Formats: sequence, C-alpha cells, structure tokens
Amino acid sequence: MEVAEKTINLDNPSYYNNRELSWLNFNYRVLEEALDDRNALLERLKFMAIFSSNLDEFFMVRVAGLLDQVKAGYNRPENKAGLTPMEQLEAISKVCHGLISEQDETYLTLLTPLLAKEQISFVSIEELSKMEIEFLEQQFNEHIFPVLTPMAVDAYRPFPMLLNKSLNLAITIVDKQKDKMETERLAIVQVPSVIDRYIELPNQNGVRSFVLLEQVISHFIHKLFVGYQVVSVTAFRITRNADLTIHEDGAEDLLQEIEEELKKRKRGAAVRLEVQDHFYDQQVIDYLIEELEIDKKDVYFVKAPLDLTFLFAFYKTIKSTHEHLTDPSYIPQPPQDLRGDKELFEAILEEDLLLHHPYESFEPVVDFVSQAADDPDVLAIKQTLYRVSGNSPIIKSLERAAENGKQVTVLVELKARFDEKNNVQWAKELEKAGCHVIYGITHLKTHSKITLIVRRKKNQIERFVHLGTGNYNDATARTYTDLGLLTANEEIGIDATNFFNYLSGYMDKPDYHHLVMSPFDIREKFVQLIDEEIAYHKQFGNGHIMAKMNSLSDKDLIRKLYEASNAGIKVDLIVRGICCLRPGIANVSENIKVRSIVGPFLEHTRIYYFHHNGEQKVYSSSADMMTRNMEKRIEILFPILKKHLKQRVLEWMYLMLADNVKAREQDSTGKYYYVARLEDEAEINSQLELCEHARNFEHIKDSKQANKGKFDVLNYFPFKQISKMYHKSK
Repeated sequence: MEVAEKTINLDNPSYYNNRELSWLNFNYRVLEEALDDRNALLERLKFMAIFSSNLDEFFMVRVAGLLDQVKAGYNRPENKAGLTPMEQLEAISKVCHGLISEQDETYLTLLTPLLAKEQISFVSIEELSKMEIEFLEQQFNEHIFPVLTPMAVDAYRPFPMLLNKSLNLAITIVDKQKDKMETERLAIVQVPSVIDRYIELPNQNGVRSFVLLEQVISHFIHKLFVGYQVVSVTAFRITRNADLTIHEDGAEDLLQEIEEELKKRKRGAAVRLEVQDHFYDQQVIDYLIEELEIDKKDVYFVKAPLDLTFLFAFYKTIKSTHEHLTDPSYIPQPPQDLRGDKELFEAILEEDLLLHHPYESFEPVVDFVSQAADDPDVLAIKQTLYRVSGNSPIIKSLERAAENGKQVTVLVELKARFDEKNNVQWAKELEKAGCHVIYGITHLKTHSKITLIVRRKKNQIERFVHLGTGNYNDATARTYTDLGLLTANEEIGIDATNFFNYLSGYMDKPDYHHLVMSPFDIREKFVQLIDEEIAYHKQFGNGHIMAKMNSLSDKDLIRKLYEASNAGIKVDLIVRGICCLRPGIANVSENIKVRSIVGPFLEHTRIYYFHHNGEQKVYSSSADMMTRNMEKRIEILFPILKKHLKQRVLEWMYLMLADNVKAREQDSTGKYYYVARLEDEAEINSQLELCEHARNFEHIKDSKQANKGKFDVLNYFPFKQISKMYHKSK
C-alpha cells in the first residue's frame, strides 16, 4: 500500500522572515563590525557611520511607506510573514529602540575610550579650560555666528519647515525685563551643515581634542537672543518621508516631473524624531510631537551624538595623523585576463574577459568606453547608467564620443533613489554634448548594467559588450564587490542590440539567444532552472544550487527553493542583506543554508549556479531575487559561457562558503550567528583571501609555469583545498 506524500503548506507565515525586520537584522550585522576588535579602530567608527546612514534611509523609505499605508487605512498583512503595516511598525519600533541603545553603548563605552587611549577625544564644553573656551568663542564669533538664523515661533511666525535630516536646536527663552512668570517663548536654530560638525581644539602635547558644533552653538546661543534669558536648549533631528511620488502616466516630460518632486523631498512628512538625551526640555519634546504629527514610539532619545554619519569625515581627519588606526589600504590589481601588453578590444575578440572588483581594477571598464570614444572605427556606443560617480570619467568619455561624431545612446535612470538629482544633471549634460538620452520605460526602473560598442573593422561589424552586476561608478567600484564580463560573443552582441532597440524604440520584447530580461522573464528562468535541477537530482542524486545576492524576498522563488530542498537538493545561499527565506526548517528548508558576509567591502556580486548533473550552469545578473527586480525593473541575467571562467566563479563561491571570520549563518528562527570555527581550524576571511590572490597572481602564475611548464587557470586558487574546506564545513 502506497503512503501518500505529506503536503506542506508553504504559505505558513512561520516559514518566512518579514522583509523590514530582516533588513534591521542586516543593519545589526553592520553594527557588529563596529564591535569587532579584529577591525582597526577607525574602521569601526566608519561602520558606526554606515549603520547610522543605513537607518536614515530605512526610515525615509521603508518606515515612511508603512506609515502611508496606515494613514490610508490599509491593514492587510504582507504575503510572507503575515504582518499588517501596523504590526510591522510596532515591531520595527521595538527593534530600532534596541539598536539605538546598542549604538549608544558601542560608541560611548567601547569606541570612545579606545580613542582616548590613542590621545583622541570628543570633550564636553563643560570640562574645558578658560583658554579653550576663549578659543571656541572666537571661532563662534568669527565663523559660526554669521551663519546662524534664529527662527522665532509665535502667532506671526509659525513653526518652520525644517529640512530632512537637519540637526536643530529648540531654544526656550524668557524676556529678562518682564515678570519671571512670563510664558516661555520658543525659537529654532538649525545647526549649519555647511560648517564642519566638530571643532578641533589647539593641540596640547600630541592630544587631539574635538568639540561638537552643536555644543559650541548651545554654549554661546545667548548671543543670538540679546535681552532674553535662555531657559533650555534641546538638540533634535527630524527624518522625513523622502520617497518620490512620480506621476509617470500624466508626465509630458519625466525629467521636469522629477525636478518638481525633488523640491518636495526635503519637506515630506516626519517619520522619526531623534533627541539628544543629555539635556532636553520635555515640554519642547511634547510640542514637537504634536507639531510634527508623529507617534511617541517614533521618538528616539540618543545618548551618543545625533547623526553619527559625521564619523565619515572624522575618519579622514584622524587618518592623516593616525594611519595605524586604519586597515591597510588595498589597491585593486590589474585583471588577470588583461595582464600583459594586449590591446583591450583585441583581447576581448580573442577571449571573454572576467573582472572581479574591487580585487581587480575597474579601469578596464573605464578604458572600454574611453578607447571607444577615440577609436575612429567605432560607430556607436550604447549604455545604461543607474548611478555614476560625481566626476565620472565614463560620462566624459560618452560626451567626447558624441563630439567625435559617434552615435551615442545613453539610458539614464532618473528614478534611481537618492541619485535622482545627479542623474537629472547628467542627462542634461549628455544631451548638451550631443548624446541621445532616453529615460527608460514607464513604471519600470532600468537597473541593468550593460554597454554595447559597435565597431567596423575591415568592412566587418564587430560588437563588444560589457555586462555587470554593479553600477558604472568608478568610486564605489573600489569598495563594492562586483563581477563584470567583457565579450565579443556574436549572439550576445545581437542580444545587446535588440535590448537597446527595445528600450529606445517601439518593438515587442525580443527573443534573446543568451540574455534574460525582467520584468518576469528572469523569475521564469530561475523557476525553469530549479525545476530542471530537481529533475536531474531525481535521476542522478547530485543536485546542488548556489546563489549569491544582496537580498532575497520574492515569495515565488523562495517557494521554489523550498521545493528544491524537499527534493533533497543541497542549496547554499549567500545573502548579504534582506532574506525572507528561513533555512533549516524540517520538511521545508532543511537542506538550505543561508549565510551573510559583512566586511570591509560591500558584497554586491550576484551569482547563480545550478549543477545540472555536471553541466554547471553559471549566471550573473544586475538583479537580486526580489519581487521588485522580478516585476518592476528592467534587469539582465547573463550566462558565463566559458568553462574556465565558470570554474573561476565557482572558486570564489566555495571560498566565500568556507569563510569563518566575516560570515554569519541564519538559523531556523531567522537569527544570525557567526559561523562556528574549530580551535585548530585556520581563519578564512574570504575578502582578504581574494585580495591576496589578486595581489599575488603573477607569483602564483610564475610558480605554476615553472612546475608545469604551463599555467593552468583552473588552479590559480588551490581549488581542491578550498572545496575540501567548504565540504568539511557542511
């Protein structure tokens, strides 16, 4: 008698992590890097700044969106963990208050004393000498006072519209000449962001001491209110809804529509109030809560300085004299596929080139566009731009190419969050130079990273394509891990041509040879690949899926991965940030492992691997396994076709899966823990190992040539050793 298979309800909310809470869990892992004494002291301070910056964006976008849903009366639960918007806000508030407490503890009781040991300190103005106070008074009178603007709040002057993320002082005063029972008056003074957040005191015996700008202003604030007595000074900061509402359907000019919306961003509804905990006036806080129309749970009393993002600048200030407090700087190495005297385009014609940033330099990508701009045989350049650096060499090359008479088409994504203003400016500048600028497709963000160069050589058309996981941003390419592929594959060149024609003109979605494009098609491709892996595993019993991405939230794909697990397939996921999948649940995800790597470089590479009984399908993409990437963005999934390049990508993956220093694993409840390491087990920090391999590649190559007479690219990592370490960890 056959036993019926037990049906598992994969819609059970306990099988999923809530997206917002999962993100907060990720940001805690960032905070953990500030706690980790294996990191240099200034690097730990930088992680504090990253944690603070991340939290700002979370409130401006994610919390703001949930508050909008509550205000609109929307109370349906989200479709994975089953929490309503109000339940999510309650949970977020609880977690965030805990995170702020841990931030305070880390900064005040851990990092500040460590700085003091290095003769660096932030000092309170109350503990300064008379001479130091006189120095600060001079600084205030000459450099700060002229910039300050006191804003009275009364019947004739309503509460001012304070800018998003601005630091402010609420001052209560009374008239010295009137009865002491007179009602206190209120004024607001914004701490000017155009002045450095900290003032360094004159150096004494090698000690570097700093006073925060808001403390200096508070101490001398009476100079702004002559004839009045200052009763209290409350430092506070407002975070506002910064998500743009772009009416694409009715927009005659999307660029103009976005410019109008950008003016409103700084004045969106308040979503968070931060208050300096040292000294504040409760009546002022009550007034601000009422005026800003926020809930008491959205008020955060902070013991550390407000807005720790100033530590980014402080890092640079201190590094100049205390370089030993930073991690050794890493210089990206020439890519292994381009070492030697090969000319770039000829090298691409000869073989596909794989780039691994920031271990390998981003310069070949910059050169790819720059050389095309000056090459008389190049006819056209087409490129998508999502985020670029402030002084982008790629933009300059595109402008130069247009001026040289080439056909230059640039898709500038105007809706790239928090880069809208920059991209509007770039779009205008590129158009002025003669480039054909397009903005994409209505209701979709173009997040793809692709460049097509068309060249005519000896009366033959050649197409060169760059595909990547990261932005065309030479600045972030030094700190984000990303993968890039340079290829002259004829079919990929045709696919790239069709992709750009689809975006710039009127045509049905193309049929591609190798590229897969979202919306929807990438999800369908993943489902197909997982189904095929299940079929192979049933036949051969060797199923294995590995995937690396920033975030995993798409329920359809999570369900598919659960199906693969239940079929007995081993699934290894490296997910830096949001992960709504829960591993290790019996009969649901017991064959799935999820790890997150948070280190000096921001893990940004997307890699998708399917064993397929030894066929080894390897893909990379601009897309994460998130619903927005699957449905609301133009994304590209592309294959790594060459066997030796597939092997190289697998070596990276096995190395990251063997990481036991910066890796954390998620348990079946959604919590993360550092990967356990045995006492006799060597430390494996995947980011540092990849730096070393890139730096020492020539030595490894020479050594292998001497031993074998020929360099075997498949073994430039000790692959068998890493594979053994990986399997041992399982």
